[in-house]
Amino acid sequence: MQKKWDAYVYGDVNIDLVVPGVERLPAAGVEEEVATMETFVGGGAALFALGLAKLGLRPAFQGSVGDDMYGGYIRRVFRDTGIDDEPLSTDPVRKTGISISFTNERDRCFLTYRGTNEGIALEKMDLDRVRCARHVHVTGYAGRANHEEYLRVLRRVRALGDVTVSLDAGWDVSGEWYEGIYELMPMIDVLFMNETECLHYTRCETAEAGAKKLADHAGMAVVKLGGRGAMAARGGEVSFAPAYRVTAVDTTGAGDSFNAGFIYAFLSGMDLENSLRCGNACGAMSVTKLGGNTGFPNRAALERWLDEH
Repeated sequence: MQKKWDAYVYGDVNIDLVVPGVERLPAAGVEEEVATMETFVGGGAALFALGLAKLGLRPAFQGSVGDDMYGGYIRRVFRDTGIDDEPLSTDPVRKTGISISFTNERDRCFLTYRGTNEGIALEKMDLDRVRCARHVHVTGYAGRANHEEYLRVLRRVRALGDVTVSLDAGWDVSGEWYEGIYELMPMIDVLFMNETECLHYTRCETAEAGAKKLADHAGMAVVKLGGRGAMAARGGEVSFAPAYRVTAVDTTGAGDSFNAGFIYAFLSGMDLENSLRCGNACGAMSVTKLGGNTGFPNRAALERWLDEH
């Protein structure tokens, strides 16, 4: 059956206000000038959806924005990029979230107002709409704090029968690294973690051993290794792809860009090695410009990059 959307994405969206070249914050009562400030759409789930749309897929996005100028800006960017914003709700009370990023060549710091992202809960995901997609991507897992909610919702998604699922596990702010996450894995086709998350959740000494352990439970495990590249394990197969060397301008959203490139390849039927190459290329290109999605390629640019590298 032809599906309305290639992917249904539920999660966070906000405004990223990026202030580059800040060596120090002003002292109290002092005004200082900066060369530029840039405004972008941010939020891990939103950056993932923007990446899929740029690569020519048809994503829908469910989340929430405020009834304000930033909410209107986000809708315009989504529509211009090719994201169906029909499931995106407008909160009549909360304002659109904003994250201000102060950056320099060595480090970054943030001031964040979560705004409408405070209302995110996976149980709000519209399963009637999800059934109209080939794939669903979720984030925001917080271990014991929302494990039962994720278990209930993923079981309902799985009951739909013909929808694949990806989950970016993310950082466990509690520090527990709740082993109950293994209960979710049989319902996940593509499980994303970075290397540190993988080692914490698996209690393994190497990323490869951790990836294999995760793949014993999930459809496949994809582990992002930062500057070294990425690896994926599925069944008895393990693949590795080295990172592409670029000059990083802004690393915001690099992991979400990798995820989008990988899922684009996964939905296109590519094997593990080429899926990793697509993910690495999208992650590398995304960091070459300010903003979490500005440097992200369209399909033609991605194909040229892969041919040239």
